[in-house]
Amino acid sequence: MKRSISGILALSLVLASAALAQAFTWPASWTRAKPGEAKRGGTYIEATISDFRTMNPFLTAEAGSIPDRMTLNGIGLVTRDPTTGKWIPYMATSWKVSKDQTEITFKIRRGMKWSDGQPITADDWIMTYRIHMDPKVGSNLRDSFFIGDKVVKVEKIDDYTLRFIYPKPDAEAFAIASFSPWPAHVFGPVYEKQGADGIKKMWGLNEDPAKIVTWGPFVVAAYRPGERVIFKRNPYFGEWNKDAAGNPLPYLDAYQVNIVKDTNAELAAFLTGEIDQMNPATVEQIAQIKKAINAGKLDATLKVNASPIASSQFVVFNWNKKSDPFKEKLFRSAKFRKAMSHLINRQAVVEVVYGGLGTPMYGSVYPVLTQWINKDAPKYPYDPEAAKKLLAELGFTKKDAEGYLADAQGRRLEFNLATNAGNKQREQIAKLFVDEAKKVGVKINFRPIDFNTLVGQLLSKGPDRPFDAIIIGLTGGGLDWPFGSNVVPCRGNLHMWNRAGTCLDPRETLMEYYYYKGRTTLDFEKRVQIGYKLQEVEGELLPIVYIAGPNYHTAWNNRIGGWHPDKIISSIWGSGELPLLFRAK
Repeated sequence: MKRSISGILALSLVLASAALAQAFTWPASWTRAKPGEAKRGGTYIEATISDFRTMNPFLTAEAGSIPDRMTLNGIGLVTRDPTTGKWIPYMATSWKVSKDQTEITFKIRRGMKWSDGQPITADDWIMTYRIHMDPKVGSNLRDSFFIGDKVVKVEKIDDYTLRFIYPKPDAEAFAIASFSPWPAHVFGPVYEKQGADGIKKMWGLNEDPAKIVTWGPFVVAAYRPGERVIFKRNPYFGEWNKDAAGNPLPYLDAYQVNIVKDTNAELAAFLTGEIDQMNPATVEQIAQIKKAINAGKLDATLKVNASPIASSQFVVFNWNKKSDPFKEKLFRSAKFRKAMSHLINRQAVVEVVYGGLGTPMYGSVYPVLTQWINKDAPKYPYDPEAAKKLLAELGFTKKDAEGYLADAQGRRLEFNLATNAGNKQREQIAKLFVDEAKKVGVKINFRPIDFNTLVGQLLSKGPDRPFDAIIIGLTGGGLDWPFGSNVVPCRGNLHMWNRAGTCLDPRETLMEYYYYKGRTTLDFEKRVQIGYKLQEVEGELLPIVYIAGPNYHTAWNNRIGGWHPDKIISSIWGSGELPLLFRAK
């Protein structure tokens, strides 16, 4: 699956239509709340360190976007049961798989409505699919609908029946079918008249919130740049989303996301009760939360080391620098990237940045997905001498007057490095990398920049992209096949090292081959073995230099109830389901 760089009508109308809705019941096993404990009303508040880029669901690529927050992280016809990991119907009521396993026919849940009161039907999925598939739109989801150069098709059978047709049996079939629909009556007229250009002008950050429409539990009520986004309850969500006792969801009246300058400000906001939940990333943050709880200054629950991480942190080098042939050749060299990997002291990152509560990473598979990790894939751990040897093989054998390596033509081994400002952990990682590189004569010019600017550089296309190297991370991906449909294939929207639109290295081509071979292999054990082969090629090419990440820790203020039971809490399932949260105090 893809990866990512996170008006109320009259009550009489709501009640009149509620009887027609086919309800989805949120299982009691998904919440630690006791029967009858949940209360109605109130606001739940989170924080983010990066302002938002857009409200447009077809233009987002970053995790935690406004569209994702409105649609429970982009789910649709199906979702996963966090107690079993299995796919279950959500906006669908049932499905039927063809004998050759190339078609899935879904029955859509009847009675669902958009937040403006319009019915949700098959047309919404069809229009959403059409827009995602338009290459001129540039959707981050488009890559998911391809197996090689063959397209996954979506057909309307009737108003409440959809058929997904796959060119081959697909291990990711349900993940593909889980994409979130958007209202055809809002986007369709614009797309039919103005095409991709019209879509790209819609739902920017200056959009009137009254025009934003979703099926999810909350819809945008207000956005204040650099301050917060406020969501209000969608009055129609509760018609078809019920708790185990049959009560409409969500319990909360509103959901708010505050925009803070950095992770230190996020911690301060949690300690003072300004926000209700956070995931501490360092031992210092954990210690401060523990101290506040023990001193009686904070009524909160803290879960430490709930699981390994389900995300990645890495350095990516830009292969598309036509205006600087020296750097382009350097960044395309696997020897260079392996040398850089040898200069990253992952254990120091774990100890210094994450206080020992972290996991080193050498490949793209998240540490939490232990069954998928090929422990024998090539690794390039911290080893400055090995780095110097590789750099010497590239011609960097002498140092200039300032002590930096240079080649025979006197070209200094120097590049620029950026990450998103405010992410203190990534800034620390960058500084550790800069210091280690300097010891062997590599000059790295580090500068944190605005997150939206960073993402814009990363997603830029063509032969001459405007960056040297970036530290960033990915989240998302699937349990059935943990490699990104938009990362591994050379045309992928997040094939971020090379955005030329074609493979430039034979090992890229081989990775793409194994990606599709694994995705179309239904036997789990065989698919794992193909995944192992993909990781071996990835280790030889090293297109991305993975670093380390914090283990998953989470904390919440006890004034909010309804969190996951302990056995569910993890980096895969998070700490709770938004519709089941409630104001307990």
